[in-house]
Amino acid sequence: MPPGPDRPADTLRDMPAAVDTATETPLARTRRARRIVRLLGEVHPDARIALHFDNALELLVATVLSAQCTDKKVNEVTPAVFARYRSAADYAAADRAELETLLRPTGFFRAKANSVIGIGAALTERFGGEVPRRLDELTTLPGVGRKTANVVLGHAFDTPGITVDTHVGRLARRFGLTGETDPVRVEADLAGLIERRDWTIASDRMIFHGRRFCHSRRPACGACALARLCPSFGLGPTEPDEAAKLVRGTRGDVEALR
Repeated sequence: MPPGPDRPADTLRDMPAAVDTATETPLARTRRARRIVRLLGEVHPDARIALHFDNALELLVATVLSAQCTDKKVNEVTPAVFARYRSAADYAAADRAELETLLRPTGFFRAKANSVIGIGAALTERFGGEVPRRLDELTTLPGVGRKTANVVLGHAFDTPGITVDTHVGRLARRFGLTGETDPVRVEADLAGLIERRDWTIASDRMIFHGRRFCHSRRPACGACALARLCPSFGLGPTEPDEAAKLVRGTRGDVEALR
């Protein structure tokens, strides 16, 4: 039971991990995974993609730019980019020096310029200037892997897709939903546990939880509403007040769990 009226968060410090993944049946794991997705929805009702975009092409470009860069920085850069390049043909014909100057704040700007120009050319030559709606076609574009393709499918075309970034991969392993480190295998394991209709929102919720609570070095275990469902409880501080200091987000996020 997560923290609430019947189980205040200050009892979490004495609560052992409730999940033994070694003896958990496949059915029990599936049920637990779906409970995790539902509970994450209660903890993060505001979970959504952080990148700003108005259409599939903008989202595709923004997602490529987000590699090794914060979403906040990408959102600072893309208004000028989107104003300058409005179509796939515009990207294909971009002056490289000008584009690199615009992309410089996102890091790895030369490689990203190559990808964006290549994407514009591929879309113009092979897809009539439109962003394709199939994963196998999206992943033929320069600089576009399954993660980027699933972001575009899920948020531009409402086609369910699991986005395995560093947060999703880390949380999937901590929750005991996979033992894999390869993103493609993590995606496959999660796809077998989570209802297809929830693939996109589950990814968004896990990303929010990874950013706010389940950090890579010191997760805020004692402030986490998923403690009873997590076999990794105790990796971070379990004392509620200490754990609450690690939570990144609004004060309401913390108070709701105390």
